[in-house]
Amino acid sequence: MAAIAIGVLIALLAGCASKTVDTVVVLPDPQGRTGTVVVQRGDERHVLDQPYAASRPGAPVARLSAAEVRQSFGATLEALPARPTSFVLYFVTATDELTEGSKGELQKVLAALKLRGVPDVVAIGHTDTVGDAATNDRLSAQRAERVKGFLVEIGIPAGRIQTAGRGERELLVPTASNVDEPRNRRVEINVR
Repeated sequence: MAAIAIGVLIALLAGCASKTVDTVVVLPDPQGRTGTVVVQRGDERHVLDQPYAASRPGAPVARLSAAEVRQSFGATLEALPARPTSFVLYFVTATDELTEGSKGELQKVLAALKLRGVPDVVAIGHTDTVGDAATNDRLSAQRAERVKGFLVEIGIPAGRIQTAGRGERELLVPTASNVDEPRNRRVEINVR
């Protein structure tokens, strides 16, 4: 989907820059995967499902090189916002205290977020199945708020950070009730 969105964005921005050429290019994501875009102009229909496939009015589908795309759309690509990213931090049982491993990860998260200007952030807290559901709901929200506090301390505006607590409803590792599973005690941080 990200490849589709970027390809469509390039087409729109290119169309704004030049009224004479309407070009749609599909870009691969960082792992090299490509989605599919169908371009319909009147009776002309192009299916773009390969990396760097390009559609221009009145021309067959072409396959550009990465260098050709950079040369033609370099300024547009530079203007695009950073790709969405996500991070996961883990917590000590029954607390909103980060595990030792996640304390180190937190520094990487904070460094990455400092490079993003003014990001939109969603922090979603989770728990394992130890304890009752109401307590776990409160604890998961408390964990998300704790992460929000870390982000506000480095200068991310509080209004750009949404938090939510899911309690034990969205387990990363499915378990029975009252199972202490470290990977379920987490906050997922989604940044765009």
